[in-house]
Amino acid sequence: MIEFEEELKKFHPSLEVEDAEEAIYNQDLTDLADVLVKMVKDAKEE
Repeated sequence: MIEFEEELKKFHPSLEVEDAEEAIYNQDLTDLADVLVKMVKDAKEE
């Protein structure tokens, strides 16, 4: 049986949309498009 009070203690609210958007966009992640652009740029320089 589910212990409701115990489950409530584990609960962490999710980020609001604005906060989630900011957290996502503030990450500096390289994706495949960035890699391809850099490869083309490096190839042109050689």
